[in-house]
Amino acid sequence: MTTLPRILLLAACLASVAGIAAAQTPDSNISFESGLLPKKGPKPGLPDVKPQPQAWPRLDPGAVLCRTEDDLDRLAARRRGEPVTGPVDCQLVRDPTAISILQRKGPGKTEVAITDKKVGGSGWTDVWLPEKGPAGARSAAR
Repeated sequence: MTTLPRILLLAACLASVAGIAAAQTPDSNISFESGLLPKKGPKPGLPDVKPQPQAWPRLDPGAVLCRTEDDLDRLAARRRGEPVTGPVDCQLVRDPTAISILQRKGPGKTEVAITDKKVGGSGWTDVWLPEKGPAGARSAAR
């Protein structure tokens, strides 16, 4: 058999199969849907809950927030065991507190403003705050 008759025979077979598939009606006895593929439904159990992104930058519990730069210097001197004159107006942060960075004076002095409108205010901290927050953190300036 030569190549041309084989091609014609193949074309005729394909045309007849296509005609049968096109002529099939919904009420015919032939069905190409076997129903063997499982249908995807909801997963059993509780749904996945994504955590809220944490504010960045922020002061974590245990950080120190001083009213002025001088208070921060007096606190550092007291921690070194040096005599300190005058009160040290600083407080420990008890809850994660969203802030914005106003200025940096080296790695150990940062002036921050509290972005929570209920608390408000500004102060100085000795916490090292990197330029970029962790992955998934949202800006505290919202």
